[in-house]
Amino acid sequence: MSTNFEVSIVMSVYDGAADLAVTMDSTLSQEGEDFEFIVVDDGSTDKTGEILDDYARRDERVRVIHQKNSGLTSALVRGCDAARGEFIARQDAGDISLPGRLKSQVAVLRDREDCVFVSCWTDFVGPNGEFLYTARGTGAASSPINMLSPQAEWVDCPTSHPSVMFRAKQYRLCGGYRQDFYFGQDWDLWYRLSSLGTFCVLQKRLCVCKITSGSISESHKAQQKRFGELSRKALLARQAGLSDQRVLEEARQLLSVRKRSNPKRDRAAANYFVGKCLLDNGNLAASDYLLSAIKENPLHLRAWIGLARSFFQ
Repeated sequence: MSTNFEVSIVMSVYDGAADLAVTMDSTLSQEGEDFEFIVVDDGSTDKTGEILDDYARRDERVRVIHQKNSGLTSALVRGCDAARGEFIARQDAGDISLPGRLKSQVAVLRDREDCVFVSCWTDFVGPNGEFLYTARGTGAASSPINMLSPQAEWVDCPTSHPSVMFRAKQYRLCGGYRQDFYFGQDWDLWYRLSSLGTFCVLQKRLCVCKITSGSISESHKAQQKRFGELSRKALLARQAGLSDQRVLEEARQLLSVRKRSNPKRDRAAANYFVGKCLLDNGNLAASDYLLSAIKENPLHLRAWIGLARSFFQ
């Protein structure tokens, strides 16, 4: 087997057996690029490990790393450390890379030496594949942009974490994913990559992300926001010529008081979000999700309002 790859695809998965096959098949069916697929099984307790090992036996491009459950950031660090490709593409379990994704993104990075990382449009769908919305970036691949304005505000950003491909050399040069960011590890990385070059968004739908009951955590929302603020604070420190180590210490302290998830509340939040998107799209399935949200959390006022609206569609 060759050890020289153009692309290393890196994915972490925890208890993702139900939707794993569709992700694996969509990724392995990518054409036009020589790639390896590194999958970190983050201590799964279902049949995820068995499924991955079976794929590895049947396809030499698949490399499986089994580890104790350590969280997404730790798994991504380990997967990217093992990457042997010139470019690293992210993939998430349960999501789909549409045909041509790798080929299109590699073409941008080949054509534009100043472009460090590239995203694409992402379609978001519900648990049963219902279309919710398309996240569209404004940066055209024909004209790479600086991700940050002089005031360090976002000009553009990736449409989803698994929609991104970046140069492995620059990933390592900027320090890669950092363990201190349990949440918001992607924003922290985008900020640091953007200091090394430009960023592009291919104006094509090449990624499909599924929103499930486990996709949205009300319990973690405040912490996710805080980690995002810390990643920006670290950026501003670096731009001022200062070390960001104090910010990393804040991130470690924030992690030490991480709150436990509330499954019922999280399921209610996810069902409401899907129902609201479907309601805005005029999809009659909205009422089913809004009802599910109310069953999980009878005091979810916005779900009640949405359900009332659905009766008039």
